[in-house]
Amino acid sequence: MRNLFSNGPKRLLTPLLAALVLAGCVSAPAVDPATLPTAPPAFKTTQSAPVEGHWAAVAPADAADRGAWWAVFADPLLNQLIARSQAQNTDLKIAAARLQQARAGLRAADAQRLPQLGASAGVTRATDSTAGVHPYPVYNQGTAGANLAWELDLFGKLGLGSQAAELDAQASEATLRSTQLMVQAQVAQTYFALREADVERRLVRESVDAYRNTLKLTERRRAAGDLAELDVERIRTEVAATESDAIALDRQRATLENALAVLLGESASEFTLPDTAWAAAPPSVPAGLPSAVLARRPDVAAAQRGLMAAQARLGVAQSAWLPDLALTATGGYASTELSDVFRWSARAWSVGTLLSLPIFDGGRRQANEDRIAADAQIALQSYRGQVLTALREVEDQLTSLELLQAQSTVLALAVKSATRATQLSDVRYRNGLVSQLDLLDARRNELRNLRQAVQIQGAQFQSTVALIRALGGGWEG
Repeated sequence: MRNLFSNGPKRLLTPLLAALVLAGCVSAPAVDPATLPTAPPAFKTTQSAPVEGHWAAVAPADAADRGAWWAVFADPLLNQLIARSQAQNTDLKIAAARLQQARAGLRAADAQRLPQLGASAGVTRATDSTAGVHPYPVYNQGTAGANLAWELDLFGKLGLGSQAAELDAQASEATLRSTQLMVQAQVAQTYFALREADVERRLVRESVDAYRNTLKLTERRRAAGDLAELDVERIRTEVAATESDAIALDRQRATLENALAVLLGESASEFTLPDTAWAAAPPSVPAGLPSAVLARRPDVAAAQRGLMAAQARLGVAQSAWLPDLALTATGGYASTELSDVFRWSARAWSVGTLLSLPIFDGGRRQANEDRIAADAQIALQSYRGQVLTALREVEDQLTSLELLQAQSTVLALAVKSATRATQLSDVRYRNGLVSQLDLLDARRNELRNLRQAVQIQGAQFQSTVALIRALGGGWEG
């Protein structure tokens, strides 16, 4: 008996040693580099630096510190609004909760690789049908002990599952950063749109006042018999039409103010943003933008890690064709007399190994592998699409800023000329040298050009914020 016991551990360890020899044979399938997107040799605009190398070779840098990128606009109120949004925005809170979910999933995956220890205790009352007498005697049996189970990571399946969970957590963290950047950009763009509406409202209200002054003059001249009723009605039409434009801008501003409240995580009914004087110019984009800043885009990093996680899960599915090995051990006490359960003579133990190999499952494993392989293809195309979208967004905003600047320069000349034409027309009209139609036409042209100049400046702010977001949060490398 002693000899058998002494050889027992060797017999138990034999399948374990064989398993360790085979361990680590499975790894996540590699992605074919030919299927990954490549960066273009250079952006189309002259402001950008060449983009060199294979995109996949660029390590994600979504964790890089972007700093307060909105500080380039030098607007203290904007700084306050973005700080409030980061503390209260509901989308950010949801993304943070999803990150907690992913990290909990990682802990659960890691726990599967560790031995599982449990305790048990119980009492059983039963009949002994083997006693040979009738009626069968009834006995009680009490048990108390500990159970130990450990699934060996025979072919790296559990390791790949843990790796996939870790990549999921990293993707969720990148998604949180992407949401933070999105909310920051949306707050900035909504704020600038609101300020643009404020400036435009002032211009239109000033035009309404000017039209009303002209209306008073026209009514006096009509009373003196110098003008016809048509002239009075014509100027009244301009007053009403221009005031209607001002009311439309009031409605637009109210909508933007409510949208900003939601971004801040506050009630639209209680949020107000005063109409204050605002004279700002969009910051200049430095020439020669480094392409490496694109690696900071958290959405691209999330897509890349999602692809890697899908590849790891494909490795797990492929390892389902291989055997599993589990070690089990139990130890404790068992006795038919409850008072003797914990006596040394009532001790009991067992040690075992289980090597399992699935043979036929009706195609379930193959179907699961095909499904996960399709998931990996979806992740690959999502990653490619995210990269192409990132490049397109940078191209869009660089081109937009370049053309908006050219448009602003040309329109500044139009505004200057239109303003001078209105001044001359007003003087000549008061002296009776030009008709009312000439004055109204000059004022309409001036207002149209002034409003267009404000809109272009607003578009410059919007495109600058969009470019910062497209670059992953600023243009500083």
